[in-house]
Amino acid sequence: MRNLERRLEETVVNDTTSIHVRRLVAIMHRPEGPFKGLQISANENEVSPTLPEKDREIQTYITLIGCSLSLFALAITVMLFITNRKVRADVSMKVHINLVIALILLNVHFLPSQVVAALSSTGACLYMALCLHYSLLATFSWMAVEGFHLYLLLVRVFNIYIRRYLLKLSVVGWGVPAVIVSLVVIIDRDAYGHVPLDSDNSTSTTICYIRNDTVKMVTTVGLFCLVFIFNIIMLGVTVRRVVGLRRSKEYGQSDCDRAKKDICTLLGVTILLGITWGLVFFSFGHLTVPGLYLFCILNSLQGFFIFLWFVMSLRKNKNSSPKTSSDAQSTNS
Repeated sequence: MRNLERRLEETVVNDTTSIHVRRLVAIMHRPEGPFKGLQISANENEVSPTLPEKDREIQTYITLIGCSLSLFALAITVMLFITNRKVRADVSMKVHINLVIALILLNVHFLPSQVVAALSSTGACLYMALCLHYSLLATFSWMAVEGFHLYLLLVRVFNIYIRRYLLKLSVVGWGVPAVIVSLVVIIDRDAYGHVPLDSDNSTSTTICYIRNDTVKMVTTVGLFCLVFIFNIIMLGVTVRRVVGLRRSKEYGQSDCDRAKKDICTLLGVTILLGITWGLVFFSFGHLTVPGLYLFCILNSLQGFFIFLWFVMSLRKNKNSSPKTSSDAQSTNS
């Protein structure tokens, strides 16, 4: 209020005077008393600086190019998974491929969303918004499943047997997003529709997505915050456990090597499959522009990073196969 009083004292009041005061939730239209003729309008969006139009356009192109490249790489990843019998038998690979499918659905429905929004079909836009919302939630859900699976794989590595394990993970990864989207449709179907890319300019380019801010904050931002915190905790617990195993005298050199491989796998999978989305939390103030650039680059290329990791995993499996066969031959002899 002191800042407001100082601003008021320094302002020459006339019939058209208008002051924008940050964080002030009040609108005074021609008040009576000493401030008669003064109009004060508040806009909470002015707390953070708006992104320049040039940067916004560049980030749009980066996102479109990155998502297109990721979609192509993810499609190749699925083909490699289908054609490799050994990979199909690995439970961990089955978990990873579900995340790949979720990302494919996300990119497939995100890339044409702007084109569909330009059409006059309300039904097509509703379908696109529903699918985009569902695929985004499914991606977040499978990120959480990845963290849980890696925790079991690296920490509780002994005597683990969960009946119908993959089916239960699928219920969480695909079922929870379906329930959330269904509830939104039942409660407020109009929550989906045309949404402008620039919230400050209603005439800007639109996409088909969630136009209800409350639904958007609760179902997407809220869910991602939970997933992000969960994966950070799982990462910390797993790193601590693996480092403890590596330093323990109870384990031999082979176990230490396995621990190193496990920690690399954890960092290579968990960080790329969720932690980079947390850059959005650092996109404020002076970090808005660089933070959003990093967010666009890393997350739009997430599918491409998964493809590279998948190819490296296949190469490691092929290199380990000759050793396994030679050891078996020496044992039999």
